[in-house]
Amino acid sequence: MAGSMITITACATAVCLMNQLPISIGTVIPFIMTLGIAMVASPGAPGGSIMTALPFLYMIFGTEAGDPSGPICAIMVALYITQDSFGTACNVSGDNAIGVIVETIYRKFICKSSAQ
Repeated sequence: MAGSMITITACATAVCLMNQLPISIGTVIPFIMTLGIAMVASPGAPGGSIMTALPFLYMIFGTEAGDPSGPICAIMVALYITQDSFGTACNVSGDNAIGVIVETIYRKFICKSSAQ
């Protein structure tokens, strides 16, 4: 779910910059780590990743602006939905690349050893 993580992180950074909210690498790194774990449970429905990430947006926006039912998070949902197809394309491309790597390893090492 790299595309979703990239999109959510980029949108969160943009929203912080638009609203003059303080942002630093020290707040973004823990958010990305938490998002990586949360994306495992992300549903495959359009917009499902941002809904999974909403409870963790307070890590970036702070407790006051990070209210999941507040206007800042509503902007995040709107931004994410407009970019969702690009994130999906990134996710599919990454899955295809992993598939090619696994197939290469399989043909090079596993099929070779089972033929002997």
